[in-house]
Amino acid sequence: MSAAPEPRKPRAFEPGDPALVEETEPVDEAAAAAAGTGPPETAPLARPTLADLGQRGLRWGTLLVSALAGAALLGAGAWFARLVSAALVREDWVGWTVLALLLTAAFAALMLALRELIGFSRLNRLNRIRADVKRALADRDAKRERKAALRLAGLYARRPEHAWRVRRFREHARDVHDAGELLALADREMVAPLDQGARRLITASAKRVATVTALSPMVFIAVTYVLIENLRLLRALAGLYGGRPGFFGLLRLAQLVFAHIVATGGIALTDDLLGQFVGQDILRRLSRRLGEGTFNGALTARIGIAAIDVIRPLPFLAARRPRVRDVLGEALRPMFSQAKPPAT
Repeated sequence: MSAAPEPRKPRAFEPGDPALVEETEPVDEAAAAAAGTGPPETAPLARPTLADLGQRGLRWGTLLVSALAGAALLGAGAWFARLVSAALVREDWVGWTVLALLLTAAFAALMLALRELIGFSRLNRLNRIRADVKRALADRDAKRERKAALRLAGLYARRPEHAWRVRRFREHARDVHDAGELLALADREMVAPLDQGARRLITASAKRVATVTALSPMVFIAVTYVLIENLRLLRALAGLYGGRPGFFGLLRLAQLVFAHIVATGGIALTDDLLGQFVGQDILRRLSRRLGEGTFNGALTARIGIAAIDVIRPLPFLAARRPRVRDVLGEALRPMFSQAKPPAT
C-alpha cells in the first residue's frame, strides 16, 4: 500500500517561467476520425464544380440567350449603319430619300421627347398646387391659401369652357377672408364641375370594359382591351384636371394610382361593393363570362375613382367625393336588369 502524496506547498512563479506552459495530450487522429469528432479544419475542402456553379446562380441558359440577343442587336445595328452610310454616299434620289427619312425620324424623336417633358411638367404643376394646398390648410395660412387658389385659377383660366367659372370665382374671392373658405370656394366653383365630367368618363369606360369582357371570345383580347381602356381612362382624367401626360408620364401615373389602390385596399373594396350591389343570388345565376365582365367593369370604376384622388389638385372640401357604388349603379345596372331571372 503506497503512501499518500504530500500536499504541494505554495510557490511563486515568474510570467515567463516555462513551467506555466501546459502540455496538451496528444490526440489520436485515427480514433477521432472514426468517432466523427475530428477537428473541422482537418477536413479537406471540396472544390466547386461547374454543376455547383450552375446550381448557385449562374444560369447558362440565361447567359446563352443574353449573348445571342446582344450579338443580334449588334449585327442589326451594324447592318443598318452600313445601309445608311451606303445610301448617303450615293448622289441620286435614293441617298436624298434616306437623308430625308433620317431627318424626319430625328425630328419626330425630338417632338416625342418634348411632349414627354411637357407632360411631366403638367403633372408636377398639379402636384405642386396640391402640396401648397395641403400646407395652407394644415397651417391655416390665409396668404398661402390665396396664392394656391390663384395658381389654380390661372391653370383653368386658359380653357374657354372654364373661363366663366374662373371669373365667377375671382369675383367672389374678394369677399372671402376666413382661412379655408377660399379653397372651399375654389373647390365648389372650379373643380366640382370637373368631377362631374370625370364621373361620366369613368362610367362610360366601365360600361365598355364590362361589355367587351362579357362578349370577347378570347381571354387575351379581353385582357388587352381592359389594359388599353384603363390607360386611356387615366390619360383622359389627367387631361380633364389639367395634367395630360405623355407615354412615360402615363406609366408613372398608373404606378401612383396602383399604389393608392393597394394602400387603401381598393381591390377588396371593389369585390365587396360588387357583391353588395349585385346580390349573391344574382351572382350565382350569372354566367362565367358575364361575371368576369362585371368584375372588370367594377375594377375599372375603382381605378377611375383612385385616379381622381391622385390627380385632383384640391382635396374634397366643398364638393362631394364620387363613390364606386354610384358609378357601379350607373355602369352595371343595364346589364343586371337583363340578367335578373323572371319572377315566379
